[in-house]
Amino acid sequence: MEKIILLQDSLDTPTFYGVNNANILCLKNQHPEVRVVARGYQVKATGAEAAVERFEQSLHRCEEFCIRNNRLAEQDILMLLHGDKPHEAVHDHLIVHGVNGKSILARSKNQQRLVDAYEQNDLLFAVGCAGSGKTYTAIALAVRALKNREVKRIILSRPAVEAGEKLGFLPGDMREKIDPYLQPLYDALQDMIPPVKLAEYMEKGTIQIAPLAFMRGRTLSDAVVILDEAQNTTIPQLKMFLTRLGFGSKMIVTGDMTQIDLAANQKSGLRDAMERFDGIEGISIIRFNEKDIVRHPLVGRIVKAYEENETK
Repeated sequence: MEKIILLQDSLDTPTFYGVNNANILCLKNQHPEVRVVARGYQVKATGAEAAVERFEQSLHRCEEFCIRNNRLAEQDILMLLHGDKPHEAVHDHLIVHGVNGKSILARSKNQQRLVDAYEQNDLLFAVGCAGSGKTYTAIALAVRALKNREVKRIILSRPAVEAGEKLGFLPGDMREKIDPYLQPLYDALQDMIPPVKLAEYMEKGTIQIAPLAFMRGRTLSDAVVILDEAQNTTIPQLKMFLTRLGFGSKMIVTGDMTQIDLAANQKSGLRDAMERFDGIEGISIIRFNEKDIVRHPLVGRIVKAYEENETK
């Protein structure tokens, strides 16, 4: 019997196969009666029908573990195949497993509130100070939804508004000028998705990162859509973005009202939205503060010092 077994497209194949195909060789050794040829997302198994079926069950067991944990080692395979349970990091506030099995957690009360609100609402606002994990938590939720096949794509956006520097004076073409504004989004994704898989997702459009202006005219369905740095949108820009929400999608808007880079005569679209949408069913607003800061301990003190000065 010869059977072609298809692996899930959410699987990171380099992680699954291992260095120099060590993992697939380990699987072969555990099923010596089956001849195995693996390439990409296809595994061809040849042998007696019962033996091939046993191999397929083992393969899928390892596949599910790898997708869930973003790691797979020979020791994991041996434990999975012999009925033992490999170590899996389990935490009350686990959102998703990142690269090399790193646990991505809700590390503060308001981060957990954002995770809980995501389950109940299709539009969320996460507003608060720098370093409080708003964007990172939002992207973790999006990656989890993609891995669980709850959505078909992730769309990340930011307004290209200068924070003191001028966009026109940056080197390169328009894509190269815009990329520095989007780098924090890339950084978060690189923590959560292995490099080869991330490149594949971006090439196929499964993950899209684009400036806010590129959202006009689109309907964003079956996606988690995140708008970062929304304090730098105007009222018409944010209205345009929010009305892109399509069926089967969730939208998360993040921002910091203390870091508005708009002209003095322009009202922030985020500030306007916070006033308009407070209390509306289906929309959740999570307000982060310095207690949620998960960067260097000094960052919390810096934020507090600025807030005290502004109050005076």
